[in-house]
Amino acid sequence: MSKPQGQPTPEEIKEKKDLEDALEEGLEETFPGSDPVNVTQPAPSRADGHVKRST
Repeated sequence: MSKPQGQPTPEEIKEKKDLEDALEEGLEETFPGSDPVNVTQPAPSRADGHVKRST
């Protein structure tokens, strides 16, 4: 059963703020740039097998 629509939980507010902060930081560090910032991490390719990634 889904929760009723209403006020977001404190966890949802924090997650949204964290994502907005990460996006803002990415925009600031890549300005000026022609490509938009990607908030999600792409899946690793076969050539990335030696790279350790955190989830």
